[in-house]
Amino acid sequence: MPKIASKQYYYFDIIMALFVAVLLISNIASTKIVQLWQFSFDGGTLLFPLSYIFGDILTEVYGYKKAKKVFWVGFFSAGLMAVTLMVVTALPAAGDWPYQEAFKNILGLTPRIVLASLIAYFAGEFSNSYILAKLKIKTAGRHLWLRTIGSTLVGEGIDTILFIFIAFWGILSTELLIAVFVSNYIFKTAVEIIFTPITYKAIEFLKRKEDEDYYDRSTDFNPFAL
Repeated sequence: MPKIASKQYYYFDIIMALFVAVLLISNIASTKIVQLWQFSFDGGTLLFPLSYIFGDILTEVYGYKKAKKVFWVGFFSAGLMAVTLMVVTALPAAGDWPYQEAFKNILGLTPRIVLASLIAYFAGEFSNSYILAKLKIKTAGRHLWLRTIGSTLVGEGIDTILFIFIAFWGILSTELLIAVFVSNYIFKTAVEIIFTPITYKAIEFLKRKEDEDYYDRSTDFNPFAL
């Protein structure tokens, strides 16, 4: 029997590219600790919440299965970047290049940080997408704000707590770990809430242009399922 051609989307690949770019840039920016008002957090926190907004958009418009593809591309891209930076850091520097220690201090990611980042990313993004997809069915497509904010509250919470405690447990005091978690979590979820009107506009635009509004009624939510 002839194969049925899958539906083609114009904007899906663009969103996937932007998602991966946000993920990689925020990982590099995380090497600097910044202070904003009374909050101290890694620089990647300024951009990383956008990855959850992209995750919301992907799941809401294209469905969990399509979003899963993007999450895996992001996962392997982040892993490749981390391994490349560690290998480059380990290689001897040219004799007339004086920045080896600076490069090592800024971009020489330790295996523990890499592991924490990948585990947190995996658990957070898939939790966010799963909850949004399930809520869409429960609400019959109504109350989009409830789905985007509710799923992010859970996903960002899982992501933040896993990364901070895997990366820094035994290095930072318990009090500081909790303080960093609270600062990061408040900032990330605040970005989601503030960007809700923009998220609404983006989803409305994509649903109209792509002629798609997917409901995951028969979806296999196993993140490892092909």
